Amino acid sequence: MLVHSRKGKWATWAVFFLLFLPLFALPLLVVLAASFATNWSSALPSGLTTGHYTAATRGASLQALTTSLVTAVAASLLALVVGTWAALAAHALKRRGRQVLDALFMLPVAVPSVVVGLAILVAFSQPPMLLNGTRWIVILAHTVLVTAFAHQSVSAALARLDPAYEQAAASLGARPSYVLWRVRLPLLLPSLTAAAGLCFALSMGELSATMMLYPPDWTPLPVQIYAASDRGALFTGSALAVVLMTTTVLVLFAVSRIRTKASYR
Repeated sequence: MLVHSRKGKWATWAVFFLLFLPLFALPLLVVLAASFATNWSSALPSGLTTGHYTAATRGASLQALTTSLVTAVAASLLALVVGTWAALAAHALKRRGRQVLDALFMLPVAVPSVVVGLAILVAFSQPPMLLNGTRWIVILAHTVLVTAFAHQSVSAALARLDPAYEQAAASLGARPSYVLWRVRLPLLLPSLTAAAGLCFALSMGELSATMMLYPPDWTPLPVQIYAASDRGALFTGSALAVVLMTTTVLVLFAVSRIRTKASYR
């Protein structure tokens, strides 16, 4: 903590709890409490049950969770490959070229995701690239939406990378491909894992563009949560939301462990 005085530390912690609890922790705790309730007519929920979780981990809900996981993993890997390739290419360009490339990758983030969904729907609803009605259009939309974060993360890591390692390898006769695979990418591994985790988390929670594109046989979990809350099944929707949060946090924890190991290599 950068605050050194005792009073300053207490004031910092007080501000932290005053902002964190009502804005971040309390809404999540409300969702968690609602996932165990059958009725909520007073200050606290009543009729506690685990039946909502039984429904949230079976049948269509389990299929929706699997769909979200497959979509998020596929979109994260694709975004990581494309974003890393673009960051490496931009690193070799002049400043104006890097700015143009950065602007192109940030464009999907600069507009509402529902606009990105509409653009993909219009672009891929006619031959020869007919993806509408398939799972691939959902994966493509998620990839487009999260690639900017992978690109920015890797670009920032490249800017901090000490060029002495690559210069030393090149001076010893290493080919550019060898320098890339055995020097540069291993040094970028912590940033690559962090970018993958961020892309995964964003894809798991994506709803707006997905609502415009998903086919009936490829329904991600956020869509099912929205459908449950829309028909008034708030307690079931809360259980689904807790399952989504828990799964995302567990995957991010695993990615964090991988990143920690990569940092100490």
